[in-house]
Amino acid sequence: MMFRTTDTQLVLALQEARARTLELVADLSDEQMIGPRLAIVNPLRWEIAHVAWFQEYWVLRHLRGLEPVLSQGDRLYDSARVAHDTRWDLPLPSKAATMDYMQRILDRVLEQTGAGHQAAEVGGYDEAYFLQLALLHEDMHSEAITYTRQTLSYGPPCLAIAQDVHHAGVRTSESVGGSVNSLPAERLGDAQIPGGTFLLGSTPDSAFVFDNEMWAHPVEVRPFAISRTAVTNAEFAAFVGDGGYRRREFWSEEGWRWRASAGAEHPVYWRPTSGACWLRRHFDQWVPLEDHHPVLHVNWHEASAYCRWAGRRLPTEAEWEIAACAEAGPGGRGISERQRLYPWGDEPPTPERANLDWRNMGCLEVHALPAGDSAFGCRQMIGNTWEWTSSTFGPFPGFAAGPYKEYSAPWFGDHQVLRGGGWATRSHLIRNNYRNFYQPDRRDVWAGFRTCALSEE
Repeated sequence: MMFRTTDTQLVLALQEARARTLELVADLSDEQMIGPRLAIVNPLRWEIAHVAWFQEYWVLRHLRGLEPVLSQGDRLYDSARVAHDTRWDLPLPSKAATMDYMQRILDRVLEQTGAGHQAAEVGGYDEAYFLQLALLHEDMHSEAITYTRQTLSYGPPCLAIAQDVHHAGVRTSESVGGSVNSLPAERLGDAQIPGGTFLLGSTPDSAFVFDNEMWAHPVEVRPFAISRTAVTNAEFAAFVGDGGYRRREFWSEEGWRWRASAGAEHPVYWRPTSGACWLRRHFDQWVPLEDHHPVLHVNWHEASAYCRWAGRRLPTEAEWEIAACAEAGPGGRGISERQRLYPWGDEPPTPERANLDWRNMGCLEVHALPAGDSAFGCRQMIGNTWEWTSSTFGPFPGFAAGPYKEYSAPWFGDHQVLRGGGWATRSHLIRNNYRNFYQPDRRDVWAGFRTCALSEE
């Protein structure tokens, strides 16, 4: 396999990713780096070491054939071996010792990637592949660390990139390049997407491809209408105010069981106040609920119940991808053969197009960033918030697991697909055909959704 990213770009990206990982935990004590035993988080002292172990395993050991740095590393940090519930019981080194291990691994990786070392290949996958695998794996965990800080009510991370950014609750679309700050989300309406044959998934000429995106295959998509923006807090609050969490008719059987067992009456980080107003917990602070921001931290069951209440539905992942990738065909009919890498085109994300990389330390209004619109006028399909789809996570035709066999296959069938990335997603990870996946009851994820009109048939 050939990949377009150069060694110099990869080295810089690996160094930046490690610096960002360490920034995300820099202010936390050893005790906070362990935290409570919960099913939806990892002890952070384990998680950051796992990131380094993964890099060591695939780049130094699997690719280069070197001996492990830590004799007990596999017993401590291999996520395929170490059951989640036992990670709090491990004899984990201190935070300082863990950071020293992480630096040793990165130094060795960079030394092995430098001049004078012959390029290596294993099983048809070259050095660039494994370096990118390690990089994007670290990107995923840095976002997960952000979830953990929110879940455990830790303060927002002190990141250099966000030091000059105001609190997310007072950011407006005007201040970040929006031109329709006063236009309500409902006025933006639906985008009409023509039907046609569409290639779902990644193509072999992509710079890097995860196995669950292999390979692009034709799917038939009927014409449909999809909301140009994600569902807002105000729109979801109307569902809550109409008794949406107490009305059985809006919930699937599984969703109703989850709602009852969780005692859910509203989104997990909302708190009612007097005067029918809401507060939202943003890390360790309660802030007034922002009407025009996308609703966050709702799970697939909550999103589906809202859709039934609103007389709408979630998009399939094929519908989501065609709305993000496709362009109108000749004469404005159907869709063309060209597919965009990002909603706006093939150029990499910029702050004017997508809210990524923790740049705003939270979401922006759903009207913001019109420069990032898709060809059909769908806004913020990349960044701001992950979006649930109706599709169950599964293999594409002809699926074959990549070298990291635990990445996709173990989760087929009981996870739901999310698309698009959120404000804490790394810009070099996300693109239109990236598939994220979580179990339908997870609401710690920075996830919301957009909706489709019901078919008239």
